[in-house]
Amino acid sequence: MIGRALTTIGLDADDTLWQNEQYYRLTEDHFKGLLADFAEPDHISARLLEAERRNLDHYGFGIKGFTLSMIETALEITDGRAPGRVIGEILSIGRDLLSHPVETMPHVHEALEALSGSYFLVLITKGDLFDQERKLAQSGLGDFFDAVEIVSDKNATTYRRIFSKNGESPDRAMMVGNSLKSDVVPAIAVGAWGVFVPHELTWILEHVEKPAEAPRFRELSHLGALPDLVESIG
Repeated sequence: MIGRALTTIGLDADDTLWQNEQYYRLTEDHFKGLLADFAEPDHISARLLEAERRNLDHYGFGIKGFTLSMIETALEITDGRAPGRVIGEILSIGRDLLSHPVETMPHVHEALEALSGSYFLVLITKGDLFDQERKLAQSGLGDFFDAVEIVSDKNATTYRRIFSKNGESPDRAMMVGNSLKSDVVPAIAVGAWGVFVPHELTWILEHVEKPAEAPRFRELSHLGALPDLVESIG
């Protein structure tokens, strides 16, 4: 790796390496059905999003915070009169999220196999610790990574710390993921490359403007194109 412009590659997990948001959408549909007698589906979704937004600083990212936000929304929409069976069902569908199958994205295995051994690969993900560990184990991708970082949030400080600890420096690192807000923009802010791999179901709270003018911004249609991009950087 001596003399290379790029030595370390960080990769996001949810909706970059494997499907995730689709299970949240299915759970939200179930949740809206539980409250169908109390409000319209769009209103329920809007109230749930408001609860998730204000609860991020309290519960963080992941399934547990999502489940608590569903309970809070149910109580708000029903003026505190949500039936016990509804609260019980919300807890049940929240638990179901913690056991959903792991479906890897196209080209993931091939891309990691091509890069592993030649670059220091770091899995950088946020969310519930146990859930992320479960998904990594079930994905069969763990052996490709030299390090795993499960963090409470992703920001410039996070990437500066991780790339300084697990690589030579942020300016010789790259972060790859489906979230502009969490994976791309803060990585570029510390001098790393930021590679955007869009996913059609990316959570709305992860949306920000593309840093299209940033010299180290790149966008790929799928992970299969990552090895060629990495090689072109050197």
